[in-house]
Amino acid sequence: MRLAALLFCLATPAFADPDIVILGEVHDNPDAHIGQARALETLQPTAVVFEMLTADDALRADQDRDQIPAIWDSSGWPDYALYAPIFDALGAARIVGAAAPRENVRAVYGDGAAALFGSDAPRFGLDAPLPEAQQTQREEMQFEAHCRAMPREMMAGMVELQRYRDAVFARAALEALDRYGPPVAVIAGNGHARTDWGVPAMIARAAPEVTTHATGFVEGTADMPFDTVTIIPPAERDDPCASLKTN
Repeated sequence: MRLAALLFCLATPAFADPDIVILGEVHDNPDAHIGQARALETLQPTAVVFEMLTADDALRADQDRDQIPAIWDSSGWPDYALYAPIFDALGAARIVGAAAPRENVRAVYGDGAAALFGSDAPRFGLDAPLPEAQQTQREEMQFEAHCRAMPREMMAGMVELQRYRDAVFARAALEALDRYGPPVAVIAGNGHARTDWGVPAMIARAAPEVTTHATGFVEGTADMPFDTVTIIPPAERDDPCASLKTN
């Protein structure tokens, strides 16, 4: 029995009311995906929004679920076997993709999130700069996340990209809610699931009448705010910074 079975602590009442449930993850941790799958089995959502799939890929996956492994393998994300429990738990839920096109991701650095997002940018707060303290904090977090190996002046662009992606995921979840009804689930990294400035905050700003619940599946202790937290054992992995270290 995997430890996630022992550590999984999401109670059914937590999913009784929210319109949108955001399920965070550590991308390469199999226990995170087992936990997300169990959450989906409890929730039985009408639709599941994936950070990892484009709208076109999700449409193809939704139309022919036998093609999901092949579609996934072309997405550039970790091996499909890690995510198979999630897809096995979908039931009748529709598959929705929220991954931004690569050309948009690249353009955010030069043009800014608001320009790429479109006319809805003010609704999600993309037309305004972040508070100075939050901007500084987020740039420092990006610097650490990239092993302190990239120039600090690039971190503002990283933060802008994160804001853009959070807004894209939030918009996709709201559109799925309008189309399919509640509850909708979102599968995304823990950084996107955090309640202070991630997808839940974007939804609260854009559609304050919509209720959300965010769960983080975290290794060790939670250093981000969530509505609920499930602690999972760390995955076995090589040092992600090893290739960037100099002798």
